[in-house]
Amino acid sequence: MFRSVYFEEYEIGTVRETMGRTITETDIVMHAGQTGDFYPHHMDAEWCRTQDFGQRIAHGTLIFSVAVGMTAGVVNPEAFSYGYDRLRFIKPVFIGDTIRVRVTWKEKREHPKRPDYGFVTELCEVTNQRGETVLVCEHLLMVKRQGASA
Repeated sequence: MFRSVYFEEYEIGTVRETMGRTITETDIVMHAGQTGDFYPHHMDAEWCRTQDFGQRIAHGTLIFSVAVGMTAGVVNPEAFSYGYDRLRFIKPVFIGDTIRVRVTWKEKREHPKRPDYGFVTELCEVTNQRGETVLVCEHLLMVKRQGASA
């Protein structure tokens, strides 16, 4: 689904929240295969029993990727991702944890070189089923201004 939202229409403080998504062992195994990250914290259940968390943890990059996908509901053809800043893995996510994402429009600013665009910063907060924050980051969007040339 597409919906045009121009720079001027972004209202600071607007919040949207996703449904939940349970992280599975399959998610972890597939992510390890795709990235080559077979670190024992993710893959070795026996070794993990001897460590602080006592069980395997999901890759931080897996949780980041899943969370980004969860927020992608409506496509805004007037905006595109410029990148992510301040990415932090706050708490571990375990097999069977269910995550949700809360996105808040945090800031708007002018684009220093392209007057037809502005930057919008979204604060992305990922929580588990206990309401604990497990990941935070800022998503930077480059957004077309209303009336800008195509």
